[in-house]
Amino acid sequence: MADTIHHTKHHASHSKNPVPTSAPCVMLIFGATGDLAKRLLVPALYNLACDGLLSDNFAVLGTGRTQLTSETFREHMSSADQGIRKFHTRKNFDETVWNNLVSRFHYVSSNMDDINDFKKLRQEIASLDSLYQAEGNILMYLATSPSFFAQLCKQLYQAGFKDGAGWRRIIIEKPFGTDLKSAHQLNEQVLAHWNEDQIYRIDHYLGKETVQNLLTFRFSNGMFEPLWNKNNIDNIQFNVCEEVDVGTRGGYYDGSGVLRDMMQNHMFQMLAYLCMEPPASFAADAIRNEKAKLLNSVRIFKPEEVPKNFVRGQYGDTHHLDGTIKPGYRETPNVNPQSNTETFAAGKLYIDNWRWEGVPIYLRSGKALWKRGTEIVVEFKKAPIALFQNTPVERVSSNRLIFNIQPVQGIELLFQAKVPGPLLGLQKVDMRFSYGDAFNVSRYTGYEVMIYSCTNGDATLFSRGDLVEAAWKIAQPILDYWKDNVALEFPNYTRGSWGPKEASELLKHDGRHWYEVATSEILERLPLFKNSDALLLNSLTMALRPITASAREVIIHKGALTKDLYLICHGSVEVIDDNGQVIETLHDGDIFGEISLLISTTRTATVKAKTLTDLFVLGRADFSRILRDHPQFAETIMKVAKERYSITVSKEQLMSL
Repeated sequence: MADTIHHTKHHASHSKNPVPTSAPCVMLIFGATGDLAKRLLVPALYNLACDGLLSDNFAVLGTGRTQLTSETFREHMSSADQGIRKFHTRKNFDETVWNNLVSRFHYVSSNMDDINDFKKLRQEIASLDSLYQAEGNILMYLATSPSFFAQLCKQLYQAGFKDGAGWRRIIIEKPFGTDLKSAHQLNEQVLAHWNEDQIYRIDHYLGKETVQNLLTFRFSNGMFEPLWNKNNIDNIQFNVCEEVDVGTRGGYYDGSGVLRDMMQNHMFQMLAYLCMEPPASFAADAIRNEKAKLLNSVRIFKPEEVPKNFVRGQYGDTHHLDGTIKPGYRETPNVNPQSNTETFAAGKLYIDNWRWEGVPIYLRSGKALWKRGTEIVVEFKKAPIALFQNTPVERVSSNRLIFNIQPVQGIELLFQAKVPGPLLGLQKVDMRFSYGDAFNVSRYTGYEVMIYSCTNGDATLFSRGDLVEAAWKIAQPILDYWKDNVALEFPNYTRGSWGPKEASELLKHDGRHWYEVATSEILERLPLFKNSDALLLNSLTMALRPITASAREVIIHKGALTKDLYLICHGSVEVIDDNGQVIETLHDGDIFGEISLLISTTRTATVKAKTLTDLFVLGRADFSRILRDHPQFAETIMKVAKERYSITVSKEQLMSL
């Protein structure tokens, strides 16, 4: 049995206006035997077929230099080790749906330098159009190296693909250019043969449900739009965190870097959706016009402003306690051993318009970081603490609206609530919406919506040429500065960390910090919270504060009267006695500082960071509350105190903290 159908059709079946299928067409895929087609495009077509959203008058013609027949192409796409059975995203595989779909797959080998091969492709498409009654519609997908985009568009035009009945549309994969000059040149080359309304520049990130939901969330919920401005929002943070390293993509990545690969396209597109003005309607051009206005309002930095507003990083090798070593970026195959390509970048942008003047927009992305996660955090201005004078409340936290893009898709609203009891105390609470809990959904690749929209002529989620160039205009001064000012400090962060210390300093200089979205899954990796109940983990994710300590930085001074417990997320610290001797070294997942909370005493030792160390801090008030609310956590702390310090603390003593 296949999965329950995707929620769009689930809703449609109960609607007076069911969701239509994709438009009839023949989809011509260049690079049909490559990774993109196998891993993403074909699974996306399969998902559309499973959900009843793919037209019966649809066929695929794959092409490339590999010599295959249509039959061997179908076998290739069906194989267990490199085909749909490996890369499909559904819980169960539906043989009937797949067999029906793959029977419509065809293949013709071609050389993109040979115009005669393109003419043969045109003839084959004419035959398939007649066979499947595709109404003359042709969708051309360029799943090739970007260096071939202009040539393919020219060859298709010269072979007569623009002529005939039906529509002609071309999907061009990212990256669209490598800088402003090349993007402008590519636009000119493509538009020399095709009309703008025939070109669909794809960014698969925009196919993710939560990204699309940015628009509907803003403009269908009247409670938020009045707050969506500089008067109420303190800052906005975009975070795209990747746990994986560059892997086998060293050759490509060394000519790209995270600013080109992630920020200039995915993150700037999300920025446009989140911050643009309300469009006149949800028509494609109305939305894209507002996106263009927004991107053109982003401040373009002068060369001397770049180092004040952007930092970069590159990961090094990691020596694990078990003796294994994971290579750094410069040791990756096909990467220059002296490469200064950034695998991490963080920056601050400003939107110079009436709505957002003065509100910092922070962006951060990198490889080999502590987790996989994409989030947008909208942080509202704090309520005045003066309102709570003469009460036990010591500080007021910001309200935050969090859009979780991946791996879990959902929206969270964090706000303050009164702690039950006779005294006034505040606690952060979380109102959480998850797509997986609210809808019957199958996990999509992000390409389903893009393909479906393109066949139906909906360009809302695709970039126009002016949008692409507007994004490059923002990135270009940063790229130029980094090219002219060679980084000498690489590598400057370790695998599994939050990135280089300079990224934290960027916000610290503004009196802010990155909001690290610590999920329950992340906390469960740590020994202290393994097998903890969901309520405890949820309480902790909202209570923990992130800090980063440089190597040799003192975190705790002996004799200090601080009221915090520290949890090492990544790195190592040394516990030092009165003679300056290291008496213990703590690593990932260890805690320290709890003894001063347990017995209400001054700090008993100095703790210094041995390496660049990322820590979560749990304050005294939250520590005490969580102890009272979660007996399991109290028992764990009692065990740690006894094993590490030979101190016996009763549950009653803990509950009285």
